[in-house]
Amino acid sequence: MTVRYAEIDEVISFIHQHIYDPLPLARLARHVDYSPYHFTRIFKERIGLSPLYYVSSLRLQKAKELLLRTGLSVRDVGLEIGQQSLGTFTTRFTERVGMTPSEFRSAPPQTNEHVRSLQELDNWREPEYWGADGSAVIEGAVGSAVPFDGFALVGLFAKPIPEGFPLYGTLVAAGTSFRLTGVKPGTYYLMATSISWGMQALDILLPEMTLRTRAHRPLIVYPYAPVPYQQVTLHPPRPDDPPILVSLPLLMNRFLERVRSARESEPRKYSHT
Repeated sequence: MTVRYAEIDEVISFIHQHIYDPLPLARLARHVDYSPYHFTRIFKERIGLSPLYYVSSLRLQKAKELLLRTGLSVRDVGLEIGQQSLGTFTTRFTERVGMTPSEFRSAPPQTNEHVRSLQELDNWREPEYWGADGSAVIEGAVGSAVPFDGFALVGLFAKPIPEGFPLYGTLVAAGTSFRLTGVKPGTYYLMATSISWGMQALDILLPEMTLRTRAHRPLIVYPYAPVPYQQVTLHPPRPDDPPILVSLPLLMNRFLERVRSARESEPRKYSHT
């Protein structure tokens, strides 16, 4: 973790301690005796997100916890994190998590089913996509600072935070390489996290302790140009890592659908006796 702008660590701790309180930009900047402009600049340089976007991300993370760990209604969950409008809360949650609050609350059984299906896979091959518009292939290796037995979810996101559905993504068994095809020219952020086979559904839906990695610099794909091989190293969560908002079971289900599609498109083999 970079030590640049170490005072940002103090602000992050302050945000976590006061996440249910009003946290305007002026209050956050005042906590470290900076002007709002200077504070925003160094916070974004260190974290990759603006201070208020980071706060809203943590509040959505808290909403996920409240949905799974309490019996509060969806409306009351929204009120707890400062969303006065049920419609606004539902829209923002759906955009950044990938499913509605009600769908997320009912996701544990499907999560366990997806993990079982993945554990039974003998071939993780999925369809490859190609385009004539200068699209690229992005390949890389997934390593880990801490050994684990399971799989990694790898995705390219539009922002330096794993939220919404990744623009391109895949799943790979632990310690193996990944390959993303048909990636259109653009600017992306490469992020990944891990799932161990022994994890429970709540730990997957609330991935606070999963191994992870995120690119502090964007990955730029140029038309008709090769992309350097990516070395991805998963590490334990760090204080300045943004929350993983995207619903991991949603990514698991999409991957399983693509694997089944690849199998169905294979030429049928007939045995002769």
